Amino acid sequence: MEHERIICVLEYLSRYSDENHYVSIKDIQDYVANTGTLSYPAEVTIRRDIDRLTSMGNNIVKKSRDHNKAYYALIDKGFSFNEIRFIVDSISINKFLTSKQKRLLIKKFEGMCSDAEIRQLISRIVLNEQCPSTLDLLENLDKIHRLIGERRKINFEYGKYDESEKQIKYYLKDRDMLPVSVIYFHERFYLKCFNLTDSKWRIYRVDRMKNIVGGNTTQLRLPPDEKYEGFVTDMFAPEYFTSVTLRVRKYLLDEMRENFGYFASIMSDEDSDFVRFHVRVGINQKFYLWLMQFGSGVELAAPAKERAEYLDEVRKMLGAYPEIVVQ
Repeated sequence: MEHERIICVLEYLSRYSDENHYVSIKDIQDYVANTGTLSYPAEVTIRRDIDRLTSMGNNIVKKSRDHNKAYYALIDKGFSFNEIRFIVDSISINKFLTSKQKRLLIKKFEGMCSDAEIRQLISRIVLNEQCPSTLDLLENLDKIHRLIGERRKINFEYGKYDESEKQIKYYLKDRDMLPVSVIYFHERFYLKCFNLTDSKWRIYRVDRMKNIVGGNTTQLRLPPDEKYEGFVTDMFAPEYFTSVTLRVRKYLLDEMRENFGYFASIMSDEDSDFVRFHVRVGINQKFYLWLMQFGSGVELAAPAKERAEYLDEVRKMLGAYPEIVVQ
């Protein structure tokens, strides 16, 4: 719903504002609420959408009038076709949108394109039947962003795979939590919340949530957000951070540089087929499992403690294959 709402805000500004005609936040709210299935947005949500549209290069001018009330107008309107194509590509590859949702979203760009450009956009839609019909990621994100903007508590049913029923089973329990931010990581959306009961951070997959409801507002001052000072393999906090040395075969050099970014430094190795990476990483079992995917292409050379732990994980993996004889 977030993408749809932003497009709706832009559409309204394009049609009803110019150098001589300015519109209020209330005007935009009413238009959005009367369009399709969108709910009535909060003022802070519309202001955030306007800020996002401005950061994308739209010249949206703000003027203050009666009683210092803000009015807005879109000057120098329109996306370039390359910008529209970029947004369409982002929508198309999203694995949590159904084919129908993708077509409906992309159709909203047709008014900004020529007939030839429209045909190019439609041909770029990637069909994805892996998305469950019960999942409405856009609606989930829309509700979450509204609750974040309104500083309201959140509750929801959360899905976990039930082995006995061979499907996702949803559970509802009391959660005294404040939603703080939505994070996109490794092709998934996550919601980061602050638990008001134990004062700890919690992370949930947005695609595993349903029946999201808001609670009371709170003005609680949040503690500083956790910032990871090293490479991590998933959204969940590692046990600790440390610097490791990896011997990497050169055919993996580019991939490792992309993974580690500025957390790593690269040095030569005594073997010309290898390079050495000195990198700060978050240590937990998932880091070791992530490392295994590269097989003999990557060796965890140091420190000794982490090397020994990694070898233990490798031995556990080999233990599942008793027919393998390790020399």
